[in-house]
Amino acid sequence: MEIDMLDRQIVDALRVDGRAGFSRIAELLGVSDQTVARRFRRLRTEAGVRVVGLPNGVRLGYDKWMIRVQSTPGGASAIAEAFARRPDTTWVTIASGGAEVTCIVQNPGTADRDALLLQKLPNTPRLVSVRAHCLIHYFAGGAVDAAGPNALTPEQAAAVRPPAAEGLAVLLDSDQPLIAALARDGRTGLPELATATGWSESTVRRRLEHLLRTGAIFFDVEVNPVLFGFNARIILWMSVAPAHLETVGRALCTHPEVVFAAATTGATNLVATIICPDMAGLYDYLTHRIGPLPGVERVETAPALRHVKQVGAVF
Repeated sequence: MEIDMLDRQIVDALRVDGRAGFSRIAELLGVSDQTVARRFRRLRTEAGVRVVGLPNGVRLGYDKWMIRVQSTPGGASAIAEAFARRPDTTWVTIASGGAEVTCIVQNPGTADRDALLLQKLPNTPRLVSVRAHCLIHYFAGGAVDAAGPNALTPEQAAAVRPPAAEGLAVLLDSDQPLIAALARDGRTGLPELATATGWSESTVRRRLEHLLRTGAIFFDVEVNPVLFGFNARIILWMSVAPAHLETVGRALCTHPEVVFAAATTGATNLVATIICPDMAGLYDYLTHRIGPLPGVERVETAPALRHVKQVGAVF
């Protein structure tokens, strides 16, 4: 499948506002509603582009962890699949030559922390070691902003960006059917959401607007970066002097290669996920982007071999 500039702009508009109407995107890009709708259907069916709605752990105050599991040779797939089946994981990948599984786990509060780290890990003799990094500050990606390469101008992105969240973010038990439906397809229409929740369409509309206004949920876009010309996906684990951590984190936000960045606990205190055209692009990024940043003491690169689960969806 060939991806052109208009395809990229549509995807990036949805990364800014996942439920933006086709007419709004069409006006922004200077094309017809029908063109945007047709392109999106093609991107969804042929390129696997998917908009998903997820709880905003940053606004809700959830615990979020990146777990690094080292396995014996040949054991990573089984461990990754065990993580992918868990409802509290949003991202699972096999990296570092197939001997490491990295995943993101999100819990509503600290009450589940012991169970997460001591009881819920895959029970297999192939597991060699586990390192858990609590994400303590977010710089780019996910619920924070639409990080990564952007085909929109700053003016176009500002025009489609929804208002900043305000007020207290809370999810109720009664919201779970709505959240589950949006996790399957963030652009599900109000009639279908009403059927999924048992509410009226007007109730669905009001509740969805409230959750978005308070930032209790956010929308993300799942894409296959290879189709967009990025064949190398790499996790960077960085050790940064504490005095420079904020400066380096903010610098990463300006790099189009960066799709996620956060400060963490653990032996390394900054993690980032980047995409590059190829491994030569990774070399250029490390030497020309990361190398000059003050305070970066050490960088460990872990190429991602295969995504098993991305944005909540199992591959």
